[in-house]
Order: sequence, then C-alpha cells, then structure tokens
Amino acid sequence: MQNQYRLGIDAGGTFTDFILADRDGGVRIFKVLSTPQDPTLAIRNGLKLIEDEAGITARQIVSNADLCINGTTVGLNALITHNGAKTGLIATAGHEDSIEIRLGHKEDGYRYDPDYPPATMLVPRYLRRGVRERVISTGAVNTPLNEDDVREACRHFLREGVESVAISFVWSVLHPEHELRAAEIVREMMPDVRLTVGSQLYPQVREYTRTSTAIVNAYLAPILQRYVEAVDGYFRGLGARQPVRYFQSNGGLALGSVVTDQSVYAINSGPASAPQAALYLGEPWGMKDIITVDMGGTSFDITLTRDGRANVSKNIDFLRYRIGIPMIQVETLGAGGGSIGWIDSMGLMQMGPQSAGSEPGPASYDQGGERPTTTDANLILGYLNPDGLVGGRLPLNVEKARAAIKTHLADPLGISVEKAAHGMFTIVNNNMVNAIRRVSVERGYDPRDFVLNCAGGATAAHITALAREMGIRKVLISKLASGLCAFGQIISDVKYNYMAPVAARLEGADTARRLDDLFGALEARGRRDLSGDGFAEERISIRRSLDMRYVGQVHECTVDVDPFAITEEALERLKAAFHARHEELYTYCERNSAVEVVNVESAITGRVDRPKPMHVAAGSGAHAALRGTRPMIFDAEGIGQDTPVYDGALLGAGDRIIGPAVIQEVTTTIVIEPGWSAELDATGVYVLTLGADAAAAVEAQQTEDA
Repeated sequence: MQNQYRLGIDAGGTFTDFILADRDGGVRIFKVLSTPQDPTLAIRNGLKLIEDEAGITARQIVSNADLCINGTTVGLNALITHNGAKTGLIATAGHEDSIEIRLGHKEDGYRYDPDYPPATMLVPRYLRRGVRERVISTGAVNTPLNEDDVREACRHFLREGVESVAISFVWSVLHPEHELRAAEIVREMMPDVRLTVGSQLYPQVREYTRTSTAIVNAYLAPILQRYVEAVDGYFRGLGARQPVRYFQSNGGLALGSVVTDQSVYAINSGPASAPQAALYLGEPWGMKDIITVDMGGTSFDITLTRDGRANVSKNIDFLRYRIGIPMIQVETLGAGGGSIGWIDSMGLMQMGPQSAGSEPGPASYDQGGERPTTTDANLILGYLNPDGLVGGRLPLNVEKARAAIKTHLADPLGISVEKAAHGMFTIVNNNMVNAIRRVSVERGYDPRDFVLNCAGGATAAHITALAREMGIRKVLISKLASGLCAFGQIISDVKYNYMAPVAARLEGADTARRLDDLFGALEARGRRDLSGDGFAEERISIRRSLDMRYVGQVHECTVDVDPFAITEEALERLKAAFHARHEELYTYCERNSAVEVVNVESAITGRVDRPKPMHVAAGSGAHAALRGTRPMIFDAEGIGQDTPVYDGALLGAGDRIIGPAVIQEVTTTIVIEPGWSAELDATGVYVLTLGADAAAAVEAQQTEDA
C-alpha cells in the first residue's frame, strides 16, 4: 500500500478543494466550505468527506501517500485583513520611514488623486527603530554599527509585546555583517520572536523593496508558523511518512520549515499552481500558450504561460505592499460567485469587489445572505442546477435569489429580474475581461494567440462568454477544473530561488567571470539543499534570470535564460536576450546602447514523479447523457429558451455537444453558448471551439445521430 496516494489541498476564500490521486490513474475531486476562523478545520472536514464518499479513511490516505501538498490562503488573508503579527523594524537611522515614503509613488490609477488614502503600515511608526550604522554603495563601512542602539530597540520591542522583527539596513546586500550582528543581538535578547533579516531573505539591490519585503515576511511569519505546526502535527498524527509540502508563490513546493522562514513566498500559493496544471492539460495538443482563469467564490485569478513558461513578476505592489521576491504573476480581482451586485451613486449597476464569501454566502445558499450575487444571477439565468451545487450537497433557493435581485437591483432600476440577472452576468464578465487584458495585452501578448483554460468552480458558467469577448476560439475545461489548482499542486516540483546582487556593465572578461562565479555559487547551494531534500542530481534542473537595463535607465526588466558558461563572448547572448525582452515589453530596443546587470537569480527545481493521468472511456454519443432541458437566458432581453442539460458523469471520450447547452459536472457547471461546441477527450478535458470548428462539429454530430 505504500505510495498508494497523492493528496493536494487548496484552501480558497469560499471552498477548500481536495484532489486525491492513486497509482492506478484514478483522480477524484472533493470540495468543502472553507473555515477562515480555523483553516485546519476545513482539512479535517474534507478528509471526512472523502471517507464518507470514497470509503477511504484519513489515516489510510495520509499514511500511504508519497506526498501531501497544501496550498493555503492563510498568509494572503492575514495581509488582506491586516491581522498579522505585531512587528517591529530595525532600520538604518534616518531610513525608518522609507516604507511610508514608498519612493514617492502612488499606485497606478491613483497617482493624481489627492483623496486616495495612504496604505496601512504593517509596522506603525512607534515600532520602527533606527540604529546608527551606514554602508555606502561600494560596500565600504562609513559608520560602524552601534550595538547599543540595537539593544535599546529590543528593549522597546519587549515592552510593546512585539512578536516578529525585521532588520533591513541600507546597502546591506553588499556588506551584510551589520545586519547579521544585529540579528545576533535580537536572538540573544528576544529568543521567542520570529526574525527576518533583509539581506538573507531578499539579497537584491533596492532598499525600499528589500525593507518592504522583509516587513511583509516578518508580519506573516508567526501566522504561517502556527498554521504549519498545526497542519504538520495533524498529518503526523495520521501516520504521514513524508513531511507535508506547501505550495509557494514561485510555483514550486517547499517544506514547512522553509515556508515559516520565508512566509512571503506563501502569499499567493493557491493560484500559483494554475500554470503547471494548464500546461499539463494542454500537453496532448502541444499547447504552450495558455491563459488560465480561475473564478471561485470570492476572487477571480488570471495566470499566463508563454512558450511553456509562466509569467513571473518581481518588485510588484501586492495589496499595496511592495514585494521583491519572484512570484508567478497572478492578476486578482474581486469577481467570484459571491461577488455582490449594487447600485452606485450614478445609478449604475456594479459587481463586487465585496463578496458574500462562504459566510453567509449568496442569497440562494439560504444561509442568511440577503444581497444579490453572481451565483444568484447564474441561477436566475438558468445556468445552475436549481436542485443544488456540489452534487446536491449545497441546495439552492431560487426564490431567495429572485427576491435579492428584485429588491436591490431590479426594482430600483425599473427592470425585470431576468434583465437584471443578465446585467449582473455581463458586468462581472467585463470586469474579468479587463483583468485578462492586464496580464496579456499590457504585457505585449495578443490574447487571440492563446488558449483559454478554465479553473475554479464558478468559471465554467462564464468561460465561453469570456473567450468570445477576448477573441479566443479554443477553451480547455478539465473535469477537475473546479479543483485545478489543487491538481496543479500534485504534479508540481520542489523549487527554490537563490539571488545575488551585482552591478556591472555587460562588457569584458572580468564581468563574464564574475557572473559565471555568482551563478555557480548560487547553483551549488541549490544543489546541496535539494540533495539534502532527497533529490538525485539527474532530477535537478536550473533556470537563470538577470535583471538588466540600459545604462541610465531607472528600472530594469527580468530576462530568463538557460544555463550556459558565461564567457566574454557569451555576454553577447545575454545582451541579445535583453534587447528582445525589452522590445517585447516596450515595443522598442536600443541595440547600440550599453547594457548593465543589477541582480542575478537561479531557480533550482527538484523533479517530482507525477501520478498517472486521468483516463475517460470512449463514449457512445452525447444523447445518452441528456437529462432534459430547462429555460436559459443568453441575451439582454431576458427571454429564456429551452436548453439541453447533460450529465457530465455519463459522457465519454469522443462525445460532442453543440451549444447552446449545459454540462453538469459534480463540482462545476459548463455553459456552452450558441456557436460553441464541446468534445470530451480521453484525458478528461472538454475542448470547446468556436466558429468554423463549431459548424464542422454540428455536421459531425448530425451524421452521428443519423
């Protein structure tokens, strides 16, 4: 029975998803409501659900699993709600307020808005303590560290009950000794606090970014430590033979000890696994350019892969806090099944970003929610099964949905409930389309060159409308779509990022040798860490990146490259890669201008064995899965038309369905708009096509039925 199972758990704002794979190729999905007040309770509830439905106890699964993987929103929720640890900052004297000055920058869209409020500081002013020390840009010490200042800061933090401390000094990446000595003093005087040292967590040039990253890490570290200890202890109690792995924002797995030390990597851990899952689904067709959209109960997340690689962002403002570490680029907005519809001061209908979440949930959940939500609109439009969601375990109250829309939207606007519901559907779709453009068009990509991949329980009801609006003609929807991020976790690898600062023009043998030595040292460290984690050399791979810019530019861009020996001649390859990336991002490059590198980074990956893929038996025609019709609304007139409803559990490989239609899977509902067709592949993926492909599918369907 050893290594019989692999378990992936993805905790979202509304639902927590479980993917259970066995060594025979069986893959099953389970969903329970999230429990924000105690995230570990949702894990217990999910394992109990698996026992009830599959007859496999939690102990049987955990004790016979090669990997149990957890993606969590604990860090994200703490940052959103400002419910992290009480944190203190030790900074170079005179730089205590750099996180509040924020380089004088306001977020895009608010730069000229004098009424836009400042960001809430994770470390209030009275907990920021300056110490006398100064390192200059050459790495030389201008002012030695005053250790008495550090001790006074510790005494102040002890009086104030500080739980976590961040240390960040100016130019510490070139001379970390001051930070390391200050850390020794903090550990001596405050042995119970979590400690984050900026030059160790994020050893990159840029003081504000490094300080902000260190503060976010310190703010979340005690929260993640308590969560990891609770989860690890629970799984150990069930007989786990392997430590729990946690999914990171960089798209890889890590041990709990790494997550507690580098908690900032766990902020967006859930949706960061989506690109890996998307590439896995697209593999049979050679699809490598994929946009994945994930609509859950609370939020809408978008990720993009180009040429088989996920977009990675660094130095971004996330929830108004600058974070430097590499993260899978996830564009997030408040557009989920629980997004609330409301009327603004101009008398216009709006959707979100406020959400009903899982408590109380949409009005149709009949759990006390009174405001109209996206789920309520989809129910009125006929898209959702009125008998309930998640196989009927979550009943829906149509009358409550109708009453909420009528009271808060339809009557004030003087329109019918049906028209109001379609308006809600259209507005939330437009919000999502704008977000898709931000990760595609605004980064130099034409979305029409991509396949749209569906993830999340609520997405499939909107996916063909989104694709149509974006000009995308092909869509992938896995039978596991509603838990796709959890599935992405169980097929992902262990991944660590190692960074180093360097300031040099890409010229001369000395620069080439320096870069080669830096990469060599980073990668030797990564190999040692992964070797200690049980990975053989043949399972370790490396991907490099450099932050480069033209001499005189203020900002740099990140360029990914494969590993190769960096000689003076090879510097031209780096320059060419930079010119190409700069042109891709900004539509131009300056091939005659000098190029300099600011930071280097190596991503070291340990390859994990994947479970066997899902296999769906051949079907005998979609007619066998037809379960009747119900009225559905597909236009702004609000007039329903009888639309076929199919049971996804009865469809087989090769079965084709022509829109308009709905496919009801246990954990998601697929709405196929007019003009689209869907065909189920043996891998358990529905391939939806639009236009000429749809017409050909209609003809084939008619021939088959004849």
